[in-house]
Amino acid sequence: MASLKTKTKLYLEANSKTWDKAKVELQDDGDGAYIKLWDYDIAEPTAEQIASYETAGNAAETLQGVLNTRRTEYPSIADQLDKIYHDGIDEWKKVIKKVKDDNPKS
Repeated sequence: MASLKTKTKLYLEANSKTWDKAKVELQDDGDGAYIKLWDYDIAEPTAEQIASYETAGNAAETLQGVLNTRRTEYPSIADQLDKIYHDGIDEWKKVIKKVKDDNPKS
């Protein structure tokens, strides 16, 4: 289940807005997350509007997980440059491709 933050971000993006922590605040008092503060020049989303972003929210969170995993598995920039210098660009591409193949976006 996608988080309220992810679904709220998607709602904002669909309305040509971006997340601004000074304009939106989420809170969870133990009964589920809710929007505590809303200071945008568009209507605060209804529960139904937020729910409509569940599928897109799940996809966005899954993609972010893959990108985070890739980030930790790529060699450091220094090691990548060293690989290019010593072994050439084609060998470097193999290293990068393996990380991408091991962690596909979809």
